[in-house]
Amino acid sequence: MDTLSKLMNPREEHGISRLTLGEIGNRVSAITIDTKKGGAVKKEILQPIDAVFSGKNRAPNAISSSSTVLTHTDNNHGLIPVHSDMPTSIPSTAADHAAVKVEWMPGHNLLHQREEDMGLLAGLVHPQAPLMDISDDGDAFSKAMLADGVEDVDAEDSDNPQLVSLYVKPIYSYMRQLEKKFSIRPNYLEGTGLTGKMRAILIDWLCQVHGRFHLLQETLHLTVAIIDRYLQVKPCTKNRLQLVGVTAMLVASKYEEMYTPEVADFVYITDNAYTKKEVRDMEQDILRTLDFSFGRPLCLHFLRRYSKAGKVDATKHTLAKYLMELTIVEMDMVHIRPSHIAASALYLSMLVLDGSRWTKNLQFYSCYSEEELIPLAKRLAKLVLKVDSSKFTAVKTKYSASKFMKIAVIPQLKSRILLEMAASEGVPVS
Repeated sequence: MDTLSKLMNPREEHGISRLTLGEIGNRVSAITIDTKKGGAVKKEILQPIDAVFSGKNRAPNAISSSSTVLTHTDNNHGLIPVHSDMPTSIPSTAADHAAVKVEWMPGHNLLHQREEDMGLLAGLVHPQAPLMDISDDGDAFSKAMLADGVEDVDAEDSDNPQLVSLYVKPIYSYMRQLEKKFSIRPNYLEGTGLTGKMRAILIDWLCQVHGRFHLLQETLHLTVAIIDRYLQVKPCTKNRLQLVGVTAMLVASKYEEMYTPEVADFVYITDNAYTKKEVRDMEQDILRTLDFSFGRPLCLHFLRRYSKAGKVDATKHTLAKYLMELTIVEMDMVHIRPSHIAASALYLSMLVLDGSRWTKNLQFYSCYSEEELIPLAKRLAKLVLKVDSSKFTAVKTKYSASKFMKIAVIPQLKSRILLEMAASEGVPVS
């Protein structure tokens, strides 16, 4: 005899009659059926086991145990109490409202352990819907979203959970929605007492601070985004513009960096023009104004994706980063979406270094065609040509300090762009 049969047939094992799990002190031992409201509402009653078998605490008009034993079951495994002496057509009496004792019936398994029983019980409550196919061949989501002739650049990343290759396409689709949600108005400083030149001076100075503190590139781009989003909602006076800048970098550092410069460091970098209390107060004001929302995507986020899709080398990727940073001081480019700037920067970088074209892969993953990128690429080329004559040289100085960029890219960039201007193909800068 198997273990379950022994549990369900205790008489054969011990020679005494007892309910399964009868050693438990408190359990549901009786069910009251309330028919006053026209429907059978089951109410569980917790009673000690001794009271159930000795007749204690039983209602005076309760149906006797011998007449309420479960004598048969229906085809759906439901338990039906049967009273042989009571016709089914008689009207409701006081006996109908008495407690009905449910006992264990020898030979009947009250524990539905078999899979077919569990499935049938579930079907009685809710009709069973067809099961959802959750099988995955490793890149089902990627293949379903790819256009014809487009390579799956995430196919080799399935074993790296940090790259979340299964969800990377929906993630970047969501990021494009966020850059629309957290957009910046063009020329938002008009009528505020501040000018684009004041903003350019601030951003150029923050680039130097960023380099002195050795912060991440994401921190710089996020700092600029915080400044623009804050000033378009709550313009400040000229005297407090620098306070907004250093506080925005403090907030961006807390968001991006592992080790954040202290408030005293930002006070020192402003030559004590502001106190630590003023920086903290401005930090609270920025957080409240932006509603603690700092998830606006950055150009760097999109550039990394595009560089992977285009399989570009480090030189092209670094030059594209340089072109993107040239735009942060330009007031007339604050409203351009980060994804568009990243795509145009990479497009121009590929074009001037080795004449590479915008491939089908890049068009699919960037959602920009070559025709859409050419106008912005022209503007980026003009920024490169005028950087030597501009007063805002912090970005160029930072990249020129890099030995790699100084030798391989910067000296030849202007000449290559000028050659593109005279070429019949490519980006006509003029």
